[in-house]
Order: sequence, then structure tokens, then C-alpha cells
Amino acid sequence: MKKCIYIILSAILLIACESRTYEEISDTTPIAENVTYNKDVKAIIDANCVSCHSPGAQALTNYNQVKNNIDNIIDRISRPNGDPLKMPQGGSLSPAQINIITKWKADGLSEN
Repeated sequence: MKKCIYIILSAILLIACESRTYEEISDTTPIAENVTYNKDVKAIIDANCVSCHSPGAQALTNYNQVKNNIDNIIDRISRPNGDPLKMPQGGSLSPAQINIITKWKADGLSEN
């Protein structure tokens, strides 16, 4: 009986294991609608950037600061893990979040 339970649990464990990477299973579906700062980008910036980038010369606490630094932001969030210039420090945005910020630039950096 113990052998049978062991085999069943092993099978469940093997089935439950996912071998794809985070990037492969993340949502990278193209965004169809226009991305705006207030609707889409602000929440990402507030949750991942403001804790280190407020206030001061590198502040990212409002629309104009983010808009004026968008090229640097996209460069830094798109760097590979392990790169010392990657942002946010100690973590990474999801591919979907990076896509939102990149599409915001492509859509013209609209505030509302």
C-alpha cells in the first residue's frame, strides 16, 4: 500500500512540475488598446520604482518625471538579470509589465 501511495504521489509531483522558464509562461500577449500613464503605467512605477526613486534628481513620482526619463527606464528594465544596471534593484519586472511600459512609449506617452 505504501508503494502504491508513493508511486501516485510521485506521478502527481512529476505532472505538477513545470519545466518552462518564467519568461516562457509569462503573458506576452500584444496589448491592443492604447496604454496611458494613469491607467496602466503609474501602478507599475509606484509599486516598483518610487521606493528608491523619490524624491531627488532620480525621482520617478509623477507623469513628467517618468515621461522625461522613459528611454533610460526602458533601457534599465530591459537589461538581463545579473546586469548591475538592471532595475528594479533586487528584482525584475515581468515581461508583461515591460511590454506595457514599452507600448506606452510607442503609443505616444499619453497621460490619460
